[in-house]
Amino acid sequence: MHVLIIGAAGMIGRKLAERIAATGALGGKPVNAMTLADIAEPQVAPDFSGTRTALAADLTDPGTADSLIADRPDVIVHVAAIVSGEAEADFDKGYSINLDGTRALFDAIRAIDGYTPRVIYASSLAVFGAPFPPKIPDDYHLTPLTSYGTQKAIGELLLNDYSRRGFLDGVGIRFPTICIRPGKPNKAASSFYSGILREPLNGQEAVLPVGTDVRHWFASPRSAVGYIDHAATLDTTQLGAQRNMTMPGVSATVGDQIEALRAVAGNEAVALIRHEPDPMVSAIISGWPRDFVTARACDLGFRAEENFRQIIEVYLEDEMG
Repeated sequence: MHVLIIGAAGMIGRKLAERIAATGALGGKPVNAMTLADIAEPQVAPDFSGTRTALAADLTDPGTADSLIADRPDVIVHVAAIVSGEAEADFDKGYSINLDGTRALFDAIRAIDGYTPRVIYASSLAVFGAPFPPKIPDDYHLTPLTSYGTQKAIGELLLNDYSRRGFLDGVGIRFPTICIRPGKPNKAASSFYSGILREPLNGQEAVLPVGTDVRHWFASPRSAVGYIDHAATLDTTQLGAQRNMTMPGVSATVGDQIEALRAVAGNEAVALIRHEPDPMVSAIISGWPRDFVTARACDLGFRAEENFRQIIEVYLEDEMG
């Protein structure tokens, strides 16, 4: 199987490539070729035993999508995007990368007769915006309140339609907020969710821009890679016309996060969190969903952590072990 990862230099793309290199498989099927693409050439998975190609590529450049799929990869993982805060700050850039790039990829696939790859599309909880019920069900309509959420919602609809027409075989994954993200903060409005845990666990101060009563939906990077692994060989006839699913996760408040940190690392770690309200971040977060019913994904075999302490323990095992 040949796997193409677009956005391979990002956290999820990098970890996925590393897992494929370590196991030699995706979704239980052997992988003998892996193409890694991103704006900057990905420097990951050099120890992969099969054919590995890494290159710098921008889906918004004419012809790039065609060249990426010229070898007809069997599975295409599309995790390339600019994040919520940046997409809100730069309207044109957000639509260019998050929507136009996605459309270019789908149209390049459509142009090849007889080619119907599995396409795993990274979507987001941002496709839902307030008001919504306390627990959002699987069949809830899309109600984005940000440019990023709108771009992802349009991508979901395109994935449904291109799959319906037989141009590709799509699986859309609405990722929970992934926590704890390793490395440095990014421009996502949700970045602080990782920062208030990652920095104290590393003995550094962290800034909390919202109140401790704010509730959200989370999963670990390990679970994020697990979603993709499972989606790669899922029997998509079970999805019908609706190809996009909210993934299982943990509903927790910021206060729950902090108490889980206290249980694992003690009061000294919690003392490193400094509360500095940020009205812009609070405004964005206030329109985000808090809890979900994910029976559809769970029934199809997708899994995540069961509580926030497990999410912290995954970070300690995978990044600090």
